[in-house]
Amino acid sequence: MAPMKLATLKDGSRDGVLAVVARDLKTAHVADGIAPSMRAALDDWHFIAPQLDALYVELNAGRARRAFDFDPTRCMAPLPRASQWVDGAAYLQHLDLLRHAMPAPDGAPVPAIVRDEPSIVQGAGDDFLGPADDILLAHEEWGIDFEAKLAVLTGDVAMGATPDQAQQQIRLLVLANGIALRKLAAPELAKGCGFLQSRPATAFSPVAVTPDELGDAWRGGKVHLPLRSSWNGRLVGQPDAGVDMAFNFAQLIAHLCKTRNARAGSIVGTGAVSNRDAVSGYACIAEQRGREIIEHGEAVTAFMRFGDTIRIEMLDDAGKSIFGAIEQTVRSP
Repeated sequence: MAPMKLATLKDGSRDGVLAVVARDLKTAHVADGIAPSMRAALDDWHFIAPQLDALYVELNAGRARRAFDFDPTRCMAPLPRASQWVDGAAYLQHLDLLRHAMPAPDGAPVPAIVRDEPSIVQGAGDDFLGPADDILLAHEEWGIDFEAKLAVLTGDVAMGATPDQAQQQIRLLVLANGIALRKLAAPELAKGCGFLQSRPATAFSPVAVTPDELGDAWRGGKVHLPLRSSWNGRLVGQPDAGVDMAFNFAQLIAHLCKTRNARAGSIVGTGAVSNRDAVSGYACIAEQRGREIIEHGEAVTAFMRFGDTIRIEMLDDAGKSIFGAIEQTVRSP
C-alpha cells in the first residue's frame, strides 16, 4: 500500500468531503472527483486508493493545481460515521492501573483471561468529534478524563479471519481521544453490561495515514513511536505505543471477527497507550491516579474541569507531526 495522508473537511454535510493532505501537513487538495467521502473510498479501496496516491504524489511535488493551505480546525473525524467503533485493551498495564484507580464493585482482581486474549468493548460509531471540536459535557463531577490512543480503519474482514488475514485489511491509522467519564463507569460496570453513558463521543486526529506512511515505525502490527499528551499546555505523558502493546492490531481485529464479519469502515482502537515504565508519564488521568494509590495510598490528581485543554500528537523521528494534533477544550454546553 502506498504512503498517503487523508482527511475529511467540514462542508455542512454528515460525511464531509474527502481531501488528500501533504506529508508536511501544510497543504491539501479536495479529492471529491475521486471519491466523495472517506466511506466511499473505503468501500472501493483497491480502485480508489491508487487514484488518491497519484494526487498525493502531485501534492507533495507542488504540482497539484488546486492545492490550498491545510487547516486542521476545518476537519471532521477522518471517518465521521463508522460501520462500527470498538476499543480494545491492548495495554495490560492500563488495565492494572485502572483497577487501582477504580476498584471493581466486587473487589475482584483483573481476570486472568484478559492476559491471554484481547478485551474489546463496543463504542458509539455514529457520532465522532473532529480534532478541534470542544468536549461538551453537562457536569464536571462526572470525572472527565482523556485517553490517548491509536486506532485503525479497516476494509472488509471476514468472520474467522486469522491475524495475518486481518492485517491485510488495515487501511489507515489515526489517533484518538477516547473521552471517559470515570465516575459514571463504576455504576455501569456494576450492572454487568459494560460502558455506555461513561463513554461519550470519541475525537480523532485531523489526518489518517496509511501504514506505509509510517515507514520503519510500523512493524509487527504496531506503531513504534511515542504518543504525546499535553494537559493545559503541560506534557504529562509520552509512552511508546509499540513497547508494551500486548495485542497488536491484527490480533485485535481477528478477535473482533471470531464470530462476525467486520465491514469496511470499521474502526478498532488500542485503548489508552500505557508503558510499564512510569517515567514515560500517562495517557489518561485514571492511570496517574492508580499509580498514586499504589505509591501513597490515595489519588491526588483531579480529573479535568471546564476550560481545561488536551492536546494529543505523535511525532516522527525528525520531530514532525504525523497525524496532526487533537486539541480540544472541555466546556459546558
